[in-house]
Amino acid sequence: MTQTQIRGLGYLRVQSSDIGRWRELTVEALGFAEGSGPEPEGLYLRMDERRSRLVVLPGATDRVLSIGWEVRDQFALAAVGRAVEASGTGVKPLSREEADDRGVEQGITFEDPAGVPVEVFFAPVLDHSPVVTGLGQRFVTGGQGMGHIVLPTTSPDETIAFYTEVLGFLPRGSMRLGGGSPRRVRFMGVNERHHSLAVCPAPHGEAPGLVHLMVEVDSLDAVGRALDNVGRQGFSLSSTLGRHTNDKMVSFYVRAPGGWDLEYGYDGMRVDEAHYTAEEITADSYWGHDWSGSEPLAAFTPPGTAT
Repeated sequence: MTQTQIRGLGYLRVQSSDIGRWRELTVEALGFAEGSGPEPEGLYLRMDERRSRLVVLPGATDRVLSIGWEVRDQFALAAVGRAVEASGTGVKPLSREEADDRGVEQGITFEDPAGVPVEVFFAPVLDHSPVVTGLGQRFVTGGQGMGHIVLPTTSPDETIAFYTEVLGFLPRGSMRLGGGSPRRVRFMGVNERHHSLAVCPAPHGEAPGLVHLMVEVDSLDAVGRALDNVGRQGFSLSSTLGRHTNDKMVSFYVRAPGGWDLEYGYDGMRVDEAHYTAEEITADSYWGHDWSGSEPLAAFTPPGTAT
């Protein structure tokens, strides 16, 4: 296993056919700060001094455009590029226009085995104006990155091997799927956040999508207010409030346009890598996180039947 150059989840760019509903969810209900970017019709969402962390761009379909992982500098970027090329995966540099669009100095792009467009970058452009959030909350980012993402894939073994053996993500435990299946959801980390990435076996491959994106805030009250807001705004609650067993996060899940979930949480644990050993959890949560009323996720809905 190689030592990772990746420092954290930097940004997520998605395409949606319903920008207005995304704005209602993220800005009005969850309290993201709205910024600006090069696409006039795009939604650029701030969590900290970064120009944007979550970008939603208009399009006819709902899909992941790219997942951005951050490295320290140009030397780390070059090392990642060499490792990916050595694995047999093609690498392209981001053009000057693409780098400006992402708000970074330089970056590279390639696809992971699940077909997800991955971008690795350094030197994000900062916006030093105040971050005015809708719930008076601060998002937990910094050294822990933007949060975490869970990706669906029809090739979980290859995908997990790519992230751990090529990109150097560290295994942070697993959970078996139901019914005694040998298949597992695998959690992986690159910093003190318990996991920045998880990979979940999926029954079919479609356009690159998500299982969920998690963001963390600095107070339980902000989580509670956001939970009230999503109900008032008429969003579907995928999971009730609960506390996870692996990262200890107190959170709820809300369905976003496109059939993905946003997890909104508080009080995630920090991993001391000097003493951590991988674990297999046997329950998702200590309490709460009732999924019984959840609509099927897009990644697990048979093609042609998604609403």
